[in-house]
Amino acid sequence: MTLATTWVRRGVAAQFPIKYDVDESELSRISQLAKLQLEDAQEDLNEAQAGSGKDADDEDDSDSDLEPSTNGGKSDVVKEDDLAEYNLSDYDEDEKDETGEKFSMFGNVKSLAYHAPDEEDPYLVLPEGENESDDEREELQILATDNLILAAKVEDEVAHLEVFVYEDEQDNLYVHHDIMLPAVPLCVEWIDVPVGKDAGKRPNGNFVAIGTMSPEIEVWDLDVVDSMYPSTILGQEPGADTEVDGDSSSKKKSKKKKKKPKANDEYHVDAVLALAANRQHRNLLASASADKTVKLWDLNTGKCAKSYTMHSDKVCALDWHPTESTVLLSGSYDRTIVATDMRAPDAVAPKWKVAADVEKVRWDVHDPNFFYVTTEAGTVHYFDARNIPTSTDSPSKPIWTLQAHDGAVSAFDINSTVPGFLVTGSDDKKVKLWNVQNNTPGMVVSRNMDVGRIFSAQFAPDAEVAFRLSVAGSKGQIQVWDTSTNAGVRNVFAGRVKLPEGDVKERLIGVNAGGDGSEDEEDDEDEGGMDTGGANGGGWEDMDED
Repeated sequence: MTLATTWVRRGVAAQFPIKYDVDESELSRISQLAKLQLEDAQEDLNEAQAGSGKDADDEDDSDSDLEPSTNGGKSDVVKEDDLAEYNLSDYDEDEKDETGEKFSMFGNVKSLAYHAPDEEDPYLVLPEGENESDDEREELQILATDNLILAAKVEDEVAHLEVFVYEDEQDNLYVHHDIMLPAVPLCVEWIDVPVGKDAGKRPNGNFVAIGTMSPEIEVWDLDVVDSMYPSTILGQEPGADTEVDGDSSSKKKSKKKKKKPKANDEYHVDAVLALAANRQHRNLLASASADKTVKLWDLNTGKCAKSYTMHSDKVCALDWHPTESTVLLSGSYDRTIVATDMRAPDAVAPKWKVAADVEKVRWDVHDPNFFYVTTEAGTVHYFDARNIPTSTDSPSKPIWTLQAHDGAVSAFDINSTVPGFLVTGSDDKKVKLWNVQNNTPGMVVSRNMDVGRIFSAQFAPDAEVAFRLSVAGSKGQIQVWDTSTNAGVRNVFAGRVKLPEGDVKERLIGVNAGGDGSEDEEDDEDEGGMDTGGANGGGWEDMDED
């Protein structure tokens, strides 16, 4: 499954991403981590042996030929012989070869790096003339006209982030590199400020923050290929990890199970469900968690600057106000939406209520006085932020309500270039494009993108490719649809922006698709114009083909 995606705008990625530098300090850290893992393996072995011995005592006399009572411990002799033959009792201890140099199963990693003080490491640096070829360098190249698409994925129980390169002019989408993750990813957010060891060393960055089923938030450098560790980890529980060489990114969790900590002001204690980077105060990152808290992180220090408890249930959606840079919109399973001024956490914040669990919240970037809310019931609500309810005992009254899908609206986005252009996606496997200009919602097109249940649908951030829509879901695939090539879209939005004229073949680009895109699905159902159906209770209801 591809559970979350986000775009990276053009021109911010390094033209030639660097490969991970395994220096002496990194080798030392790896060696120490391996030693810790070996110690855990030894503990498991001892526990297994102890358990095996205990089980043997409980067996009946049917095994007396192996352990006769008169032997006084024949099995113990056998075990000791096995340990002696395979040296299992001290296999984790350092040994010496004929030259006197120590080596062991993992401990000899560092010895491989030995070389004269004034020489470069022959295992890490290729001799002159044998550096990576021009072809290999070109494979890593990212052009200024390329977009990145970050896709958080689970495949065969392995969690990882795939970094795609999207070449619009070449109709090409491919995986540039990937990053292994410690747990199932739930949300991703692109960060344009350097973090970790690069904090303060350069004005801009190309990083990604990833929230998972674990409480920690990992931040990775997208300009480094084959990284072994994140640049920093936000929200590690103090005392729960063993530090290696003072580097928090290489801490190893303790094996011993501890009582789950309670929600606190320093770190999350449950899954991270949403992330939102502040584009004006670039060092600030907000996170929402199943522990019912929202936390504000200072990326310069890697510490939690403030923790908020404005909700009574899991917090699953966040969005910063486009102009009021300290106002954060949050949505929760408690069915409320809160607009909190993060400078005044103790003040009474405006709150709205809906009739079902919240899925997504978004400020209207074209008019920040309004915001959108999608729900588990398949609805999209449009609220006026200036009209604050006096009570949340019952659902608040929106400007309009749209019954977009039969299932939860799990994917939602606003086109940042074209006013009134929305996309919704649901577990009904359909993506729907909407025109909501003048507060009169109408469906433009509905399509099955053949990616399974829809988990993410997002427009490209650059004006040049504003009509490109990425869609991902339960099949693990990602598709990029050039919606400007759809006849219905051209009919509705041609008067607002310049679009292709005449007969244009639809472009749908996937990793396995041909250069001219894949064919439309058999159950594609397109509707042009503004056929909106009937109004119901002041809101627009059930306007899809069903």
